[in-house]
Amino acid sequence: MERRSFIKAGLVLATTGTAASVFKPAGAAEKIYNGGKLWRAKETLPPTPADPTKKMYLNQREYELVTAIFDRLIPADELSISASQAGCVVFIDNQLAGSYGKASWRYNTGPFEKGTDSQGNQSPLTPAEIYRHGLSELDTHCKSLTGKSFTDLDDAAKDHYLEQMEANNFSYTSISGKELFSQFLTNVQEGFLADPVYGGNRNMVGWRMIGFPGARYDYRDYAPLKGQKLNIEPISIIQLLKA
Repeated sequence: MERRSFIKAGLVLATTGTAASVFKPAGAAEKIYNGGKLWRAKETLPPTPADPTKKMYLNQREYELVTAIFDRLIPADELSISASQAGCVVFIDNQLAGSYGKASWRYNTGPFEKGTDSQGNQSPLTPAEIYRHGLSELDTHCKSLTGKSFTDLDDAAKDHYLEQMEANNFSYTSISGKELFSQFLTNVQEGFLADPVYGGNRNMVGWRMIGFPGARYDYRDYAPLKGQKLNIEPISIIQLLKA
């Protein structure tokens, strides 16, 4: 899969998980809209920007493994910097320490059944547990298979190992190779395309690469400009917090 297609495939993850930021387009002040009811946004506390200098959940070895894995899923090339350079490891480290890592959004009490593909994730493991157990088992398996830790493999060998995971040719104690690969792939896409306030998409590199203008509130001034390259500078929640 081409890299640009790979990144675009994860765009929906960023747009559904990113809070909308306030934006007033040029000329909006002169426009008057009559009728309807006045809508006011619910007041909520803004998110606290992730601190890249602090580890929130992953230990040092886990951090090294996630960095090595993510950087093979999104390597540095002519399109952009690598996943770790874009803050994707910071992103998932913070997410695993919070409600996402605890799977607090879903029913997590048994009985547990294997289920079918159409029934979605039936695992009793939370994302945080998947990373804790999965990374340890991956490291042990890789050493027994290749004689080296995953982080010590060259890039070609890392890619081959990940391809075997994706093909479900490996089965770890806690999780299948395909399921673990899918977890990594989903999270690196989220980190590359989420609002930078959450630690990833540093300097909005993912948004700039695909031409996404950020979570802007109003596009009425741009809607009539069909067939034109808009070159809209993306906006992050971080910019609003500093305003």
